Amino acid sequence: MAATHAAAFTQARPWSAAEFATLAADRFCHVAGDVRSFALFRVIADETELLTIATHPEHQRSGLGRDRMDLWRLGAVALGARRAFLDVAADNAPALSLYAACGFDRCGLRRGYYARPAGPPADAVLMTRDLPPSPHP
Repeated sequence: MAATHAAAFTQARPWSAAEFATLAADRFCHVAGDVRSFALFRVIADETELLTIATHPEHQRSGLGRDRMDLWRLGAVALGARRAFLDVAADNAPALSLYAACGFDRCGLRRGYYARPAGPPADAVLMTRDLPPSPHP
C-alpha cells in the first residue's frame, strides 16, 4: 500500500509502510482493494471514515477509484456502519468530483489542514453521506 500511496500522492507526504502496518493492525481498520488501488477505512459503532484512498498512476482513470469507493461502503455497511465521512484537500478536484458522484455532500471545512511541501497548506473539505442498512442483520 505504501508504494501505491507514494506514487499517487505527489502533492502531499505519502504514508510510510510503518504507518500502514500500524493501521492494518488496528481491529477497527479495513482495506478494500489491491496493490493497484485501495481504500483504507475505519468502522467504529455505526460510523465509517475513509482514511485514505489511492490508485497507482498506471491504473488511474480506469474506474478503480469508483470501485474502491463502492467496496469501502459495502464493507462498512456489512460491519454495521450507517454514516460515512471523509475529508479531502480542497484543491483535489478529481477526488472532490469522485466523492460527489458517490453521493457525498460537503458538511464542513478545516482551514490550512493539509501541509504542502511547497506552498501554503490546503484546506480540508469535510464530506458525509448516509449509508443504507445492511441487507444481512
